[in-house]
Amino acid sequence: MQALQIGFSINEVLFLVTLATGVCWAVWRHRLRRLAEEPAKKPLWVSFGAELFVVVAMMFTCRVALADWPKVPSGSMEPTLRVGDYLLVNHLAYGPRLPFTNTAIELGKPQRGDVVVFRYPLDVSQFYVKRLVGLPGDRVAFRNGAISINGAPFDVQMIGDGQADEDRGQWMVRETAGAGSRTLKINPFVQGRLALNLSDPGLAAHCRAEAADAWECTVPAGHYMMLGDNRDNSADSRVWGFLPHEQVYGKAVRVLFNLSDLKRAWTAL
Repeated sequence: MQALQIGFSINEVLFLVTLATGVCWAVWRHRLRRLAEEPAKKPLWVSFGAELFVVVAMMFTCRVALADWPKVPSGSMEPTLRVGDYLLVNHLAYGPRLPFTNTAIELGKPQRGDVVVFRYPLDVSQFYVKRLVGLPGDRVAFRNGAISINGAPFDVQMIGDGQADEDRGQWMVRETAGAGSRTLKINPFVQGRLALNLSDPGLAAHCRAEAADAWECTVPAGHYMMLGDNRDNSADSRVWGFLPHEQVYGKAVRVLFNLSDLKRAWTAL
């Protein structure tokens, strides 16, 4: 049985602020009804509490029910995502989750190829973003940084060397597996030889490895396999195991903007 994990994020903070300002608003409205007229000078708790309630509540509602905009902190999803990208995360794709809980209003299911934002299973106060490569029951085979699903042939095509500064000396590879296609970044000196962490009980029970760069896993029920597009520089399911369904947070659909590279604004994922 999995213990309930609780972690603070911006949504939980907004929820607490909404609750606090809501109490201030309710107390102030009650006091106004008892006064003959509104005082000329309002207390600080009214100016910084009650009068902010509507604004904070709207921000909280939008972030929980509709969309979120987290910032990408690392290069594990390069070249798809860059450090500093602000993502548009669609909660309606899978359904919003209630604050402080893993309870979701299910509106849809994650699909292969989705770029998913989720709570890091080992520390649910942190949010990670990776690509979903394996659904429950899928057999995911891994060779030299690329994957195949359910026995399909490996379908990869070399594009060339990376052109951006952060991609110099790396291979750009087009991979088609499961659904759609994506561009991967592979280190030619590593080529997927980041060992599968078979000390993780979930991986040990559902995976077998021929070598560091050659293994196969069957994704267990209620879980997903998540990999970074930067295959040789990503702490993903190979390290911390399969992702439980209840930790899924939303689907990243676009890059909203990147202050270091404005050309990335509104890039579809």
